[in-house]
Amino acid sequence: MVVLSQLALEPFSVIKTCKPIGLFSEIPVIDLTDPHAKTLIIKACEEFGFFKLVNHGVPMEVMTKLEALATNFFNLPQPEKDKAGPPNPFGYGNKKIGPNGDVGWVEYLLLNTNPQISSQKTSILQENPQIFRSAVEDYILAVKRMAFEVLELMADGLEIESRNVFSRLLRDDKSDSCFRLNHYPPCSELQALSGGNLIGFGEHTDPQIISVLKSNNTSGLQICLKEGTWVSVPPDQTSFFINVGDALQVMTNGRFRSVKHRVLADPLKPRISMIFFGGPPLSEKIAPLPSLMAEREGSLYKEFTWFEYKRSAYKSRLADYRLGLFEKTAGQ
Repeated sequence: MVVLSQLALEPFSVIKTCKPIGLFSEIPVIDLTDPHAKTLIIKACEEFGFFKLVNHGVPMEVMTKLEALATNFFNLPQPEKDKAGPPNPFGYGNKKIGPNGDVGWVEYLLLNTNPQISSQKTSILQENPQIFRSAVEDYILAVKRMAFEVLELMADGLEIESRNVFSRLLRDDKSDSCFRLNHYPPCSELQALSGGNLIGFGEHTDPQIISVLKSNNTSGLQICLKEGTWVSVPPDQTSFFINVGDALQVMTNGRFRSVKHRVLADPLKPRISMIFFGGPPLSEKIAPLPSLMAEREGSLYKEFTWFEYKRSAYKSRLADYRLGLFEKTAGQ
């Protein structure tokens, strides 16, 4: 029998709530086949920076196959998983999130989505690495197609003449995108000790253009509304959730909001999530699109390259407001 002490909790942030946060029933749900999808996407991105996508076109067998393989990996003995780490930045990580002191009740695999860049670590992820690699490639290919369509519907909804203004950045061979598999183990003993909800992944926004998330049916994901209220997102293993990222907030001059979100660990059930982060090429200049700014409307942000923003973001803590360094001040 393992005896846990308060020392076991010290590395982890704990949220203590007076009352449980119920599931939020007002998350926008958008059918990708709906003729009005482009209008609904714009509204969701302006109000929440977040929406649920159904009838997305990604085959269920592609989703379930990769989730099963990911579950198999995370169920391996710890020494076997450690062979795929430490992350640099790609590979296996456990509890430590980034280089700046953030921790969470999570283990993960971070993978590059650029087929031109391979990692030796992927060769030891499974007994048959080709099966795992093939499942990842099939999943990412299908999710990318869906992401392109979502971004082009955004451009249509914003009445931008060039409907590939966003999607071209992810289609580019040098797109700096990545893919993350997260596992949040059950934590009943630690949660009982803490008297609160153990943080799996602390509050943050995603720096990229968009993030495409799929999870199993375990809850835990929460988003922060405009007024600062945290709400729990009902899980749905058949659907995807789309997050607006920091880069897209800048390109829309703040019209879309990059959603702050976090994950709380469940005391009894494991949570698996799979996230595609769609980023531009490192050399891409990020700035508000002139066509989206009204007459005499000024840019809220300085122009920067994705490399500059990414470098700045990875020097920060998870909860830091990263865009603050790139906002224009009066007179600029």
